[in-house]
Amino acid sequence: MLKASEEAQKQLDRIVALGYPDVADMSAAAFRALARPLIRALEDSDLGTQILLVPTRELVSPESLIARTSINRMAGFTTMPPRDIASFLPQDGFEPPEGPFYLVVEPHTGTCYINREPDVARKLIDSDERLPLTLEEGLAIATQHPEWLLEKNGFNLLGSRSADGRVPSIWMSQNAPRLGAVWPNSRHTWLGNAFCMSRRGVSLFH
Repeated sequence: MLKASEEAQKQLDRIVALGYPDVADMSAAAFRALARPLIRALEDSDLGTQILLVPTRELVSPESLIARTSINRMAGFTTMPPRDIASFLPQDGFEPPEGPFYLVVEPHTGTCYINREPDVARKLIDSDERLPLTLEEGLAIATQHPEWLLEKNGFNLLGSRSADGRVPSIWMSQNAPRLGAVWPNSRHTWLGNAFCMSRRGVSLFH
């Protein structure tokens, strides 16, 4: 059975192959070195493989990442300008652990909260003692598990919000992953509300 450290290494290999070091403006070796402390900390962990390796916004900007996702060779896209995407910030309580990389534990596309207004889904997620995913974490799902968009559902990312109240979403459009946004009181039959059980940074393993 794969260990958590092996799963994280596999995910790191994938984003390096997709050109994330270029986005971060550094060599692949330097980029990998930044993830090493977290992967090393996982070697003695019992987390299992239901994890997601997430680079923080300071390392790679989210507006450059949707184009690096793909399904059946169809590249992901967005119609939102970069400044718009950059405006989706983590809400209080859902800020990432200190970077440059951290883990999301047991990520879900939120099928159980499908066709719910984001504000309603947020209350349900809170009462179920789960954590809504942020924009960066949703992009990590679309990068590492694009098939989930086909097999499960698109999803809102309630852990992030822009100043005007919108929340980011990722769903299938024109046979490719699409990054968009929805208003907090709008319902969409094809969108779940993604969540996880916890976030872990390297400092939380000591």
